[in-house]
Amino acid sequence: MSTTKIIRESLLYAISYQSYRNLIDKYAEEGKSSGPEQTDERIHYTALNEKRYKRLDKTIEIPEDKAEFFKKYRRSRTLLVIVETWCADAAQILPVINKITELNPKLNLKIVFRDDNEPLMNLFLTNGGKAIPVVLFLDLQENVLARWGSRPSTATKMVEDYKAAHGALTPEFKEELQKWYNQDKGLTIINDFIKILEEI
Repeated sequence: MSTTKIIRESLLYAISYQSYRNLIDKYAEEGKSSGPEQTDERIHYTALNEKRYKRLDKTIEIPEDKAEFFKKYRRSRTLLVIVETWCADAAQILPVINKITELNPKLNLKIVFRDDNEPLMNLFLTNGGKAIPVVLFLDLQENVLARWGSRPSTATKMVEDYKAAHGALTPEFKEELQKWYNQDKGLTIINDFIKILEEI
């Protein structure tokens, strides 16, 4: 099956950010997570992420000079995000993407779940792994113009440097990464997206 066909099939099951948020609230309340694997860890992180989403939906702001870029962007683009509710990075990233797309009706945010869309996920692996979130920038014909993920550029470098020095990510490093997200306030994501949209 062609990449475009796989993307088109996945888009049939895509949901809006609001529907995704409603699902997270529901899962957190019911003690569940998205995906077939209902592990204690995934259920825990879904509940933790629900609090992160709620906080960031209220507090994330796009600086005015950056907002102007998104408001004036003239091309129609779908931002298709591959995600799961338990993903800690996604909880820091998706509220920012949502705020960006709210600035311009030509930017359309759609969300699909990784484990429900295996053929799609397998097309966009990171170093052979199913790292999420992945954002696909699509034109009106559902062609992939760019991909982003699974972390903002600065965070990606932090992770790569840490893995090179220590072999694997520790819980302490993951905590430091969450602190970095909180201090960055979405600015690296915003700048990454401006760079991509300027080129497509």
